[in-house]
Amino acid sequence: MPILLFFTLFALLDFVILFTVGAHIGLLMTLLLVLGTGFLGLHLIKREGVATLQRAQQRLAEGEIPSDELMTGAALIFGGALLMAPGFLSDTLGFLCLLPNTRRWLGRLLTRLPAQVRGFNLHTYRRGSDGWHETYRPSGARESDSRQQQASEGDALEGDFIAKDEPRQ
Repeated sequence: MPILLFFTLFALLDFVILFTVGAHIGLLMTLLLVLGTGFLGLHLIKREGVATLQRAQQRLAEGEIPSDELMTGAALIFGGALLMAPGFLSDTLGFLCLLPNTRRWLGRLLTRLPAQVRGFNLHTYRRGSDGWHETYRPSGARESDSRQQQASEGDALEGDFIAKDEPRQ
């Protein structure tokens, strides 16, 4: 619910700024600015997107996971969507997502947010004698803590062991 409230307030503030600026500079100039930022944003997305795709393909060819490139791609898509929306506040945030230095700064800022705000599920599911049960893991708890607790309860892991010299089926 808080994220819906945030998006609603953001859109409302964006339109208020758009109409306020439009009242001062005129309708034609406002339309030209909105269209101009949209086209400039599309150009930057295309240029940065192609460079990001090439870096991701190069890292995949080297056998590495292109995690940085995936985050960059997500930021480019988000920035492009913001630039397509009419409004000066969304255009400003969209350009911040497209510029490399501010994109890295925004990424570091997002990693400092609590897990609940970023949308991560803090609930884990554990198998019991009568089926699966949901357990809540506090934001300060680590995954290793829940594994140690599970191991201390004596739950055996199911699976097959395959020796190195044994052929796989």
